[in-house]
Amino acid sequence: MITLKSQREIEGMAKSGAILAGMHKAVAAIIRPGISSWEIEKVGREYIESHGAIPAELGFEGYKYATCVSINDEVAHATPRKGLFLKEGDIVAVDTVVNWQGYMSDSCWTYAVGKISEKRQKLMDVTKKALYLGIDAAVVGNRLGDIGYAIQHYTEDENGYGDVRELIGHGIQPTMHESPNVPHYGEPGHGLRLKAGMTITIEPMITTGTWKIKAHDLPGDDWEYYVTADGSDCAQYEHTIVITDDGPKILTSQDPVADAKYLL
Repeated sequence: MITLKSQREIEGMAKSGAILAGMHKAVAAIIRPGISSWEIEKVGREYIESHGAIPAELGFEGYKYATCVSINDEVAHATPRKGLFLKEGDIVAVDTVVNWQGYMSDSCWTYAVGKISEKRQKLMDVTKKALYLGIDAAVVGNRLGDIGYAIQHYTEDENGYGDVRELIGHGIQPTMHESPNVPHYGEPGHGLRLKAGMTITIEPMITTGTWKIKAHDLPGDDWEYYVTADGSDCAQYEHTIVITDDGPKILTSQDPVADAKYLL
């Protein structure tokens, strides 16, 4: 069932999203060569909890951490690891969900570790722009396929990248994962019609190679995450948005200046 959110729910999700955005800024401040991915987990969790919220990924379907920390060819659901240290030139995606007083927000951001290659910088730039192209298509009267097409056409047709198919966006609130599914590929004019009050995530995962991914077991942790099938790099950017009669509004914005037209 897809629910259209009330103004009270949207405002609560925006407060949750502000905490999540603040967490990303705190994490961004510590990312540098030589830190372990566990330090990202520690800072992220402490920030969320110190702001009166709950890291909703903790305990979800057996997951043991507050954040997912995916590096280079890791696509999604990779765990923070105490013995894994970031190196100059890496890219690292940090994904988490915040529950503030029952209101949910979900956002992922990819960060450069020190000085990165032009190839990796382009991947990050294209993926971030793809997110915003998807957001721009999330208007009342459009369909889910319009969001997916905007992302797929830009990333695959125009830039020759891979647009991951198996992992997609979703509805959100009152739980982390709600209907509808929000693919990052599709045909314009196809799929569910978008209505004001829908809250969804848009979260393209884009690779420099194939769009195909494969499962990878984490030794000693009883956890499975995903990497690119060909070892190519992957970047991900994600926002939680609400569809309104005044256009899509970002609930997890980190930049009120750049995102001015998308704010409530």
